[in-house]
Amino acid sequence: MKKTVNVVGAIIENEKDEFFCALRSPDMSLANYWEFPGGKIEKGESPEQALVREFEEEFACKIQVGSKVEDTTYEYEKVIVRLETYEAKLTNGQPIALEHAETRWVPRLELLKMNFAPADIPAIEKLVKAQN
Repeated sequence: MKKTVNVVGAIIENEKDEFFCALRSPDMSLANYWEFPGGKIEKGESPEQALVREFEEEFACKIQVGSKVEDTTYEYEKVIVRLETYEAKLTNGQPIALEHAETRWVPRLELLKMNFAPADIPAIEKLVKAQN
């Protein structure tokens, strides 16, 4: 039986209608996929607390978490991932990639052209539809 991992991702939009995306590095699972960054929810943490902690650890900045955008369960080859994505905004500092290969601010309609991890796709589709 596959293990289920509960993870969270932050959808951060800037004033130019661009979204903060991070490229998973070659030594991470799901290497070389783009994602809305976040991470695993630790025991005893709420999804919102996990996002705040992950951003401090991985990007050395602070965020404020808003409303939930999407809740997706995706079965990968070795693991089942439940990804909860939330709107968030930067409150202190600019993100610096400490673990990811690259970060980028991506215009809304460009999101569909990028190689995102499959669990992120439903949230992206919702964001793109929201503009139309």
